[in-house]
Amino acid sequence: MKNLRFPIGEFSCPQNITKDNIESWINDIESFPSKLSQLTKKLTIEELNWIYRPNGWTIKQVIHHCSDSHMNAFIRFKLALTEENPTIKSYEEALWANLIDGNDNDISNSLLLLKSLHNKWILLLKNINESQWEKTYFHPESKRTYILKEVVGLYAWHCNHHLAHIKQALQYQNKF
Repeated sequence: MKNLRFPIGEFSCPQNITKDNIESWINDIESFPSKLSQLTKKLTIEELNWIYRPNGWTIKQVIHHCSDSHMNAFIRFKLALTEENPTIKSYEEALWANLIDGNDNDISNSLLLLKSLHNKWILLLKNINESQWEKTYFHPESKRTYILKEVVGLYAWHCNHHLAHIKQALQYQNKF
């Protein structure tokens, strides 16, 4: 049976991260805003309010969450590139999803934000050198240090994970 929470499975980072892995992950992050826009461009307000699983977020909440999450990711990358193993700020993503902007029926601002943010992020990611990929940050919630070459894979997975959630919501309603 399909896992509704993790339709593409949970993120699993390879033990040996290659240059090809990193390039593939960067491509996934780069293509995410256009894939998301294509997938959602004809959705009605009713459809934006469909959930992807019981007790899950609506399609619009997933989109707004991605803009929130990716803003945080971009800042975390910049902190790691400019500081020595900085402690990043965690946030309550479920609470953020329930704020007014996380429930807005107008997804255009989040889509525009993702497009612009990913343009900046991709410029940064494509210009990180080999030693910079080894830079780290500390996540206080998981009490773990993350290495940037792992984090880029995690966010590529995050993009594909949430695209799968939206497709799942549409399939559930026979719209995909």
